[in-house]
Amino acid sequence: MSSVSTQPIHHNQPDSDVSTQPNAPWVVIVWNDPVNLMNYVAYVFESYFGFSQEKAHTLMMQVHREGRAVVASGSREKIEFDVQAMHGYGLWATMQRSDA
Repeated sequence: MSSVSTQPIHHNQPDSDVSTQPNAPWVVIVWNDPVNLMNYVAYVFESYFGFSQEKAHTLMMQVHREGRAVVASGSREKIEFDVQAMHGYGLWATMQRSDA
């Protein structure tokens, strides 16, 4: 005869595991590189993200002067998609959890 336990099962999971917090905001960071021209980077920001010429230029200059710029934020899935798109354009991009 077999018995069934009705006691809850507890799993040990780390509290700070990133994968357990899917709704936390993430950001796309575009990094400066020695390959792409500044005008091309601004063009990518305009065409992919739909930024105005002014905003695209400002972000491109931030990448150029500071070495990086946050260009988008959102859910992890959206940001993963955006990072892959930046790679498709030949830009160096990564993602990280937002500080906010």
